[in-house]
Amino acid sequence: MSDLAPRPKAAPAPADGDNRYKALQAKLLKFGQAMDDATLELEGLRRDMRTNASTSEDTAHAIENADLDPRFIELTNLVSTALGGAAVQVRGLHITAQETTDLTHKARRTHSTLYGHLDEIRSGRRERTPKPGFFNC
Repeated sequence: MSDLAPRPKAAPAPADGDNRYKALQAKLLKFGQAMDDATLELEGLRRDMRTNASTSEDTAHAIENADLDPRFIELTNLVSTALGGAAVQVRGLHITAQETTDLTHKARRTHSTLYGHLDEIRSGRRERTPKPGFFNC
């Protein structure tokens, strides 16, 4: 059985309007790590659902072999089917979360490639320099 823990209310990377290079890199990193954790948890949830579906099916067979009321066999089989279907949907969610994770890491690398050197130059100067995009009139 899965042990679901309550999540903190705060987002892992709040959208606070701070778009400086280092702040955005930190947000992307935190978001990517949170998505990595989510994909691992979703995979664990899917495995647990599949195991529980199999256990329910085995229980339905045991109920049938014990000559109990057919209603209980049917109900237990319905639970098994529902868990199997939920596991399939969780797998789809896992795939989507993994794609989002990959895109987040790619966005962080691309952002670093595009703006990393500019941030080094701007951070090393005492004089104020134009913000990125200033000359894109």
